[in-house]
Parts: sequence; C-alpha cells; structure tokens
Amino acid sequence: MPAPVLSQGQPAAPVVAIDAGRLDGIKTASGVDAYLGVPYAAPPVRDLRWRDPQPVRAWPGTYHADRYGPQCMQPQRNLNTNQYSGAEVTSEDCLYLNVWAKPGTKKAPVIVFLHGGGFFIGSGGMPLYGGEAVAQRGAVFVNLNYRLGVLGFLADADLSRESPHKTSGDYGFLDQIAALKWVKRNIARFGGDPDNVTVAGQSAGSMSVLALQASPLARGLFQRAVGMSGALIGGAGPAAMRSLTEGERDGERYRQVMKFGSIADMRRLSADRLIVPRTPGSPGVGPVQDGYVLPAPIDSIFARGEQNDVPLLLGFAKDEALGGFGPIKDLADYRARAAARFGDRADAFLKLYPASSDAEARAQAHLADRDATMVAAMKAWATAQGARGRAPVYSYMFAHPHSYAAGVTFPDLDPATAGSYHTSEVPFWLGTLDSFNLYRKTRDWSAADRAFSREMLDSLVAFARTGKPDTKALRWPIFQAQQPRLLELGTPVRTADWPSADKLAFFTSLPPRPTAPGALRD
Repeated sequence: MPAPVLSQGQPAAPVVAIDAGRLDGIKTASGVDAYLGVPYAAPPVRDLRWRDPQPVRAWPGTYHADRYGPQCMQPQRNLNTNQYSGAEVTSEDCLYLNVWAKPGTKKAPVIVFLHGGGFFIGSGGMPLYGGEAVAQRGAVFVNLNYRLGVLGFLADADLSRESPHKTSGDYGFLDQIAALKWVKRNIARFGGDPDNVTVAGQSAGSMSVLALQASPLARGLFQRAVGMSGALIGGAGPAAMRSLTEGERDGERYRQVMKFGSIADMRRLSADRLIVPRTPGSPGVGPVQDGYVLPAPIDSIFARGEQNDVPLLLGFAKDEALGGFGPIKDLADYRARAAARFGDRADAFLKLYPASSDAEARAQAHLADRDATMVAAMKAWATAQGARGRAPVYSYMFAHPHSYAAGVTFPDLDPATAGSYHTSEVPFWLGTLDSFNLYRKTRDWSAADRAFSREMLDSLVAFARTGKPDTKALRWPIFQAQQPRLLELGTPVRTADWPSADKLAFFTSLPPRPTAPGALRD
C-alpha cells in the first residue's frame, strides 16, 4: 500500500475517523463528500499473494483519501473501446475502496457496488461505477477493487494444501467479503447504516453478488442484493462454476504452460510475469466451488434454503449476448454451428430458433446467445430465490439504447446495431451517463435519457432503503416462477412476460460450461 500522506497543518475537509486511523477526502462539485483509495485490507503481495486478505495496519496522522487506488493487475484496455475512460495505475497492491456520502447524512442506506469485467479486468476507479449521483439521493455508495485473474482466482493443489481451509481459488470473493466487513465496522462514520447494506454488481460483479448470497461467510453483511446481467447458475453460456478439482487441474496446466516452479517461486515473481491475456481454449481461471466460500454448489445451497435470504432485484439487457455462436456468416453457417454445439439436439434447437435466410440466422443466433447466457441464468437465480426464500424478487429487462454521438465508432461495438448491449444499463442505474464522454465524446445524451436515468436511480435507492424498488414513476411486479413477469425498462416502461420463457428449459438442461476461460496456449 502506498505510504499515507500525513498532513502537517489543518486537514482538508471532509474528515472522518475509522478503525485504522483518520481520513480526509474531497468535496465534489455537487457538495458530496468523496473518500477515494481507502485501504480495506493489507496489500496482497509477496507472502500474502494467494492468501486470505489480511487487516490493514493502523496509520499515524491523516491519510489523504483524495485519489483512486491502483486497479488490480490486469491486461491493459484498448483506448478506443466503447467503455474506455482513461488510463489507470495498475498494481498488485490494489485492495482499496471508495466512499461517497452527503454531508450530515445519518443512518442512510448503503450500496456496495462490485464492478464487472469477467473476473479479469475492471476497477472501482472506473467513472462508470462512480457514486456521486447515488449519494446525492441520500444513500452512501461504496465501490471497490478485488483481485482478478490468476491473482484472484487461481486454484492449485499446493495452495489448497497450505491453506488452513484446505482449499484455494476464490481470493477475489474473499476480498469482497473483507470489504463488506470493513463497511460493517466503519460505514456509520460516513453516515451509513451498517444494518441496511445493499450489495450490487454487474456482469462478473453480479455473479459475485450471487456467490455472496450463497456464501455462509457473507451472512449478515448485507440486507438486500442487486444483480445486473450475470449469474453463476442456470445458463448454457460461460457462467458455470468449476469444482475445486477442476480448478486445481487448470491451475496445474497454468503452471506447466508458464513453466513456473513451486508456489514459493511464484510468490517471488513480479506480478506482471503472471498476467497474460485471455484466449479461447486455455485453462480456466475463474471462480470455483471451493468448499469454503461456497461449501456446496450454488443451486444446492438455494435448494436447501441456506442462502442469505434477502430481497433481490435482478435483470438483464434486452440485446446482450455473451459467447456461444459468435458472428454468423449465413444460414448454412448457423446450422453447422448448431450441429457442432448441440449435437443430436441440434434439430430441437433449430425448431426453437428457426431461420430461413441469412439475416434470420444471424438474428436467431444472437437471440439464442442472449437466452442461453443471460435470460436463462437470471431467471434461474430469480426462481431459486423464490422457491425457498421468503424475501421477494423483482426483475427487469433494460431496453433503452444509448444515444451516440454522430460518427463515433468502436472496435468492440457497432452503434447502429448494439441496441441495449451488455453493461448498457449501468450508467442509468448509477447516474454516470457522462462517464462515456470523459476521454472522448461518444454519447449525445438527450433530456429524455437523463430523465430516465433519474427514474432508475430513484428506484435503486428506494430498493436500498426499503427492499422495494417502487417509486411514483416505476411500479414493479414481484417475480412469480409460475407466471414470471418483469419490468421492461424501455419506452414506454411496461410490465411484460419474461422473454423466451418457453425456450429456456432447453438451455438449462445442457451440461454447463465453465466460467472465465483462461489465458494460455502452449
């Protein structure tokens, strides 16, 4: 962790005392207090690499929490991509969180947000995940970094043997739990209510929320949950968890391909030696059902009613799809890929998603990918909570495309066809629309866009406050597995049936595919 900057004179306002020492933050233009780059665990470096997060040492003087901490080790992002908003410092010393709160707040609901990025990229310092707008509405907002990729999710037989829990792999989840414990101990100092915490996340962050809901280690650390486009159960896409044995096998292959020696040798290597880009067909590096964070498969935990039974708000974006078919050339390619993917069940698939032209083939492939990777997974989560839980479930489909600046292009997204893509709902929920224009102007937001974001923000804060997302503008149906309905967040907003409900059984009956393909080739 960087050495704290000690103030010599009057500390800059705002100031707060937490369990590790005094902090001073910054005052934003809106009047919200922000405390950035606050350490919540000791730096996970050297001998602490691939171990449970450890407590922060107390510091003397005042720690200047006036800038984001480094993001966790990861490949660098392409500066021309859709969501790029500027370079960030990267370090293995990365376990920092950020807090936004209105001055004078007391007993406010708390929202802890977990970033997305497939468990291998992303950070709490990304402007997309900023908390100023949420704090303006009376909630305390926290986001954080957690270990990613091989440093956050490497399962390895030698690591399991040395662990007091006799397991390995889910260090990133343990970081998230450590951050929630920090919130429990300290958030009252910022005006938050430690007994009214909502854990929320998108994509990998949403998968993390599900893992935390299933984990006995997180019991009592949050009272509500929000999942945006990501679940570790119920889909045929890259969303299934590996067993510890499978994870350890992938860890062994990682060491072989990288030509690494013992774990002790690997702890002596610089962190950048361990980080490589993800490529298809490589050993998996991602969450495992480790026996400690997750003592049993997630669906089994829910089936036994052993999950953290809290009100749940979840959903997906109308046009998102993750993997599966990939780009389809024509009708023949679509049928060939269906045969390759589904084998003797290809005919059944093609009856559910029929196509008679090249254009129909491309559209049906995209729809099938969405249903397999998102609709099925999020519905499985909602159904699992509804079956044995007493707390209600509310669900949505986001259907409000972005307003792009004229002539803007991206290597990873076509504005003309993107629709409501994966991650597109986040700036509306968090009020961070302008994050897309910090590095270069990519959006031309309308007054209607901004009004819609305010409505979604109000609904999120209402849910955090009461466990019900209803506002004057948005009225939510409670999810019922027998007749699943959701709120379609589009123009207009309306209550609708879950899409493709008659097709999802096809995907949930397929063998699962492991999450987060790894990063290596021989």
